[in-house]
Amino acid sequence: MKIICIGRNYTDHIEELENERPEDPVIFLKPETSLVLKNQPFFIPPFSNDIHHEVEVLIRINKIGKHIQQKFSYKYYNEIGLGIDFTARDLQSKLKEKGLPWEKAKAFDGAAVVGDWINKSELPNVDELQFEMTKNNEVVQSASTSLMLWKVDEIIAYVSQFFTLKIGDIIFTGTPAGVGKVSENDILEGSLEGRKLFSIKVK
Repeated sequence: MKIICIGRNYTDHIEELENERPEDPVIFLKPETSLVLKNQPFFIPPFSNDIHHEVEVLIRINKIGKHIQQKFSYKYYNEIGLGIDFTARDLQSKLKEKGLPWEKAKAFDGAAVVGDWINKSELPNVDELQFEMTKNNEVVQSASTSLMLWKVDEIIAYVSQFFTLKIGDIIFTGTPAGVGKVSENDILEGSLEGRKLFSIKVK
Protein backbone atom coordinates (compact mmCIF):
# COMPACT_ATOMS: atom_id res chain seq x y z
CA MET A 1 0.00 0.00 0.00
CA LYS A 2 1.27 3.44 -0.89
CA ILE A 3 0.10 6.93 -0.01
CA ILE A 4 0.12 9.37 -2.92
CA CYS A 5 -0.24 13.04 -2.04
CA ILE A 6 -1.15 16.01 -4.21
CA GLY A 7 0.33 19.37 -3.28
CA ARG A 8 -0.80 22.88 -4.19
CA ASN A 9 -4.29 21.88 -5.31
CA TYR A 10 -6.19 24.82 -3.78
CA THR A 11 -5.44 28.39 -4.86
CA ASP A 12 -5.99 29.88 -1.40
CA HIS A 13 -3.43 27.48 0.13
CA ILE A 14 -0.90 28.27 -2.61
CA GLU A 15 -1.33 31.95 -1.80
CA GLU A 16 -1.08 31.58 1.98
CA LEU A 17 2.29 29.83 1.64
CA GLU A 18 3.38 32.19 -1.16
CA ASN A 19 4.08 29.27 -3.48
CA GLU A 20 4.05 29.33 -7.26
CA ARG A 21 0.98 27.88 -8.94
CA PRO A 22 2.08 24.67 -10.71
CA GLU A 23 1.31 23.78 -14.32
CA ASP A 24 0.76 20.13 -13.37
CA PRO A 25 -0.23 18.41 -10.11
CA VAL A 26 2.57 18.28 -7.54
CA ILE A 27 3.03 14.69 -6.38
CA PHE A 28 4.86 13.30 -3.37
CA LEU A 29 4.66 10.01 -1.50
CA LYS A 30 4.35 8.91 2.10
CA PRO A 31 5.37 5.41 3.22
CA GLU A 32 3.02 3.10 5.09
CA THR A 33 5.02 3.82 8.25
CA SER A 34 3.76 7.41 8.16
CA LEU A 35 0.26 6.25 9.15
CA VAL A 36 -0.94 7.01 12.66
CA LEU A 37 -2.40 3.78 14.00
CA LYS A 38 -6.11 3.74 14.84
CA ASN A 39 -6.97 5.28 18.23
CA GLN A 40 -3.39 6.48 18.71
CA PRO A 41 -2.34 10.11 19.23
CA PHE A 42 -0.05 12.13 17.00
CA PHE A 43 3.34 12.64 18.59
CA ILE A 44 5.20 15.84 17.71
CA PRO A 45 8.60 14.64 16.46
CA PRO A 46 11.73 15.96 18.19
CA PHE A 47 13.25 17.31 14.96
CA SER A 48 10.62 20.02 14.37
CA ASN A 49 9.26 23.03 16.23
CA ASP A 50 6.63 23.85 13.62
CA ILE A 51 4.38 20.92 12.70
CA HIS A 52 1.38 22.02 10.62
CA HIS A 53 -1.96 20.30 10.11
CA GLU A 54 -3.32 19.97 6.56
CA VAL A 55 -6.78 18.41 6.27
CA GLU A 56 -7.46 16.60 2.99
CA VAL A 57 -10.16 14.57 1.26
CA LEU A 58 -8.92 11.01 0.65
CA ILE A 59 -9.65 8.44 -2.04
CA ARG A 60 -9.02 4.70 -1.57
CA ILE A 61 -8.22 2.79 -4.75
CA ASN A 62 -10.19 -0.45 -5.22
CA LYS A 63 -8.68 -1.96 -8.38
CA ILE A 64 -5.35 -2.10 -10.18
CA GLY A 65 -4.88 0.54 -12.85
CA LYS A 66 -2.22 2.06 -15.10
CA HIS A 67 -2.62 4.82 -17.71
CA ILE A 68 -6.26 5.27 -16.67
CA GLN A 69 -8.38 7.46 -18.92
CA GLN A 70 -10.09 10.20 -16.95
CA LYS A 71 -13.54 9.10 -18.12
CA PHE A 72 -12.93 5.75 -16.41
CA SER A 73 -11.37 7.08 -13.18
CA TYR A 74 -14.64 6.74 -11.26
CA LYS A 75 -14.38 2.96 -11.55
CA TYR A 76 -11.20 2.88 -9.46
CA TYR A 77 -12.62 4.01 -6.11
CA ASN A 78 -15.73 3.38 -4.04
CA GLU A 79 -14.70 4.99 -0.75
CA ILE A 80 -13.98 8.57 0.21
CA GLY A 81 -12.46 9.69 3.47
CA LEU A 82 -10.74 12.51 5.30
CA GLY A 83 -7.31 12.74 6.83
CA ILE A 84 -4.39 14.93 7.86
CA ASP A 85 -1.10 15.46 6.07
CA PHE A 86 1.20 16.58 8.90
CA THR A 87 4.10 18.71 7.71
CA ALA A 88 7.28 19.77 9.48
CA ARG A 89 7.09 23.27 8.02
CA ASP A 90 10.41 24.48 9.40
CA LEU A 91 12.23 21.50 7.96
CA GLN A 92 10.34 21.72 4.67
CA SER A 93 11.30 25.39 4.26
CA LYS A 94 15.00 24.58 4.72
CA LEU A 95 14.80 21.72 2.22
CA LYS A 96 12.97 23.84 -0.36
CA GLU A 97 15.53 26.63 -0.04
CA LYS A 98 18.24 24.15 -1.02
CA GLY A 99 16.19 22.53 -3.78
CA LEU A 100 16.12 19.23 -1.90
CA PRO A 101 13.29 16.64 -1.65
CA TRP A 102 10.62 17.10 1.04
CA GLU A 103 10.43 13.54 2.37
CA LYS A 104 11.89 14.28 5.80
CA ALA A 105 9.24 16.96 6.30
CA LYS A 106 6.29 15.04 4.88
CA ALA A 107 6.91 11.31 5.21
CA PHE A 108 8.15 10.86 8.76
CA ASP A 109 6.59 8.29 11.11
CA GLY A 110 3.10 9.43 12.10
CA ALA A 111 2.82 12.09 9.38
CA ALA A 112 -0.52 10.82 8.03
CA VAL A 113 -3.91 10.47 9.66
CA VAL A 114 -6.52 8.41 7.82
CA GLY A 115 -10.02 8.63 9.22
CA ASP A 116 -13.10 6.50 8.59
CA TRP A 117 -14.33 5.78 5.06
CA ILE A 118 -17.71 6.48 3.47
CA ASN A 119 -19.04 4.72 0.39
CA LYS A 120 -19.31 7.32 -2.36
CA SER A 121 -22.91 6.23 -3.01
CA GLU A 122 -23.81 7.85 0.34
CA LEU A 123 -22.30 11.21 -0.64
CA PRO A 124 -23.00 14.00 -3.13
CA ASN A 125 -20.89 14.40 -6.24
CA VAL A 126 -17.20 13.91 -5.39
CA ASP A 127 -16.49 17.35 -6.89
CA GLU A 128 -18.92 19.10 -4.54
CA LEU A 129 -18.03 17.75 -1.09
CA GLN A 130 -17.92 20.05 1.93
CA PHE A 131 -15.31 19.31 4.57
CA GLU A 132 -13.76 20.97 7.60
CA MET A 133 -11.38 20.48 10.48
CA THR A 134 -11.57 21.90 13.99
CA LYS A 135 -8.76 22.45 16.45
CA ASN A 136 -9.99 22.45 20.03
CA ASN A 137 -13.57 22.90 18.74
CA GLU A 138 -12.69 25.93 16.59
CA VAL A 139 -12.95 25.62 12.79
CA VAL A 140 -9.50 26.15 11.28
CA GLN A 141 -9.96 24.71 7.78
CA SER A 142 -13.17 24.60 5.76
CA ALA A 143 -13.62 24.13 2.03
CA SER A 144 -15.29 22.29 -0.84
CA THR A 145 -13.74 19.91 -3.34
CA SER A 146 -15.27 22.20 -5.99
CA LEU A 147 -12.30 24.51 -5.29
CA MET A 148 -9.70 21.95 -6.34
CA LEU A 149 -7.48 22.95 -9.26
CA TRP A 150 -7.41 19.29 -10.30
CA LYS A 151 -10.51 17.25 -9.50
CA VAL A 152 -10.45 13.69 -8.19
CA ASP A 153 -10.90 11.95 -11.54
CA GLU A 154 -8.22 14.14 -13.12
CA ILE A 155 -5.82 13.28 -10.28
CA ILE A 156 -6.36 9.53 -10.69
CA ALA A 157 -5.75 9.69 -14.43
CA TYR A 158 -2.66 11.86 -14.00
CA VAL A 159 -1.08 9.87 -11.18
CA SER A 160 -1.63 6.58 -13.03
CA GLN A 161 0.68 7.77 -15.82
CA PHE A 162 3.58 7.50 -13.39
CA PHE A 163 2.54 4.93 -10.76
CA THR A 164 0.53 1.75 -11.10
CA LEU A 165 -2.40 2.15 -8.72
CA LYS A 166 -3.04 -0.90 -6.58
CA ILE A 167 -5.88 -1.99 -4.33
CA GLY A 168 -5.68 -0.17 -0.99
CA ASP A 169 -3.57 2.75 -2.22
CA ILE A 170 -4.68 6.06 -0.73
CA ILE A 171 -4.64 9.41 -2.51
CA PHE A 172 -4.49 12.62 -0.47
CA THR A 173 -6.04 15.22 -2.76
CA GLY A 174 -4.58 18.45 -1.34
CA THR A 175 -5.34 20.91 1.43
CA PRO A 176 -7.18 24.26 1.42
CA ALA A 177 -6.12 27.40 3.27
CA GLY A 178 -6.02 27.51 7.04
CA VAL A 179 -3.06 25.26 7.74
CA GLY A 180 -1.37 26.00 11.03
CA LYS A 181 0.83 24.86 13.85
CA VAL A 182 -0.26 22.14 16.24
CA SER A 183 0.68 22.07 19.90
CA GLU A 184 0.69 19.49 22.64
CA ASN A 185 -2.81 18.57 23.86
CA ASP A 186 -4.58 19.95 20.78
CA ILE A 187 -7.61 17.95 19.65
CA LEU A 188 -8.07 17.79 15.88
CA GLU A 189 -11.39 16.61 14.42
CA GLY A 190 -12.41 16.34 10.78
CA SER A 191 -15.84 16.14 9.15
CA LEU A 192 -16.98 15.39 5.60
CA GLU A 193 -20.50 16.43 4.65
CA GLY A 194 -21.26 16.81 8.36
CA ARG A 195 -20.03 13.32 9.32
CA LYS A 196 -17.10 13.22 11.73
CA LEU A 197 -14.44 10.93 10.31
CA PHE A 198 -11.52 11.43 12.68
CA SER A 199 -10.56 12.78 16.07
CA ILE A 200 -6.95 12.78 17.19
CA LYS A 201 -5.01 14.21 20.12
CA VAL A 202 -1.58 15.81 19.76
CA LYS A 203 1.11 14.80 22.23
